[in-house]
Amino acid sequence: MAKMTLDQLRALRAQKQGELEKRNVEGKDIQVIVGMGTCGIAAGAKQTFDAIVAALEKHNMTGKVVVRQTGCMGLCYVEPTVEVVMPDMPPVIYGKMTSDVAEDLVVKHLVEHSLLDSHIFDRPAIDIVKH
Repeated sequence: MAKMTLDQLRALRAQKQGELEKRNVEGKDIQVIVGMGTCGIAAGAKQTFDAIVAALEKHNMTGKVVVRQTGCMGLCYVEPTVEVVMPDMPPVIYGKMTSDVAEDLVVKHLVEHSLLDSHIFDRPAIDIVKH
């Protein structure tokens, strides 16, 4: 292994601290949850996840938003799915959230506080689901 200079070590430490900060949930009241079940991954959820993170970085929102992953949300027919939970807005599940739509999600929902109407899908209400 090649030896690193002090400046290279400092740069590596700063890079790793930045990566850890993105994962820190403290002080972040907005959640973006990407469905990463088998169906979601097959539909491109990993690329969507990465595109959302990149859009958040572009709009300097990594300090306000935590991006997490979850299993299947039960909406396999509209994968990839993304749920957004933020104060003063109802939780929303978006479907067909390809990496091409990630920028729109960040700008419309997280920055402008409006909805992406053409991508809204949701779980059925409990009162209409028969057990």
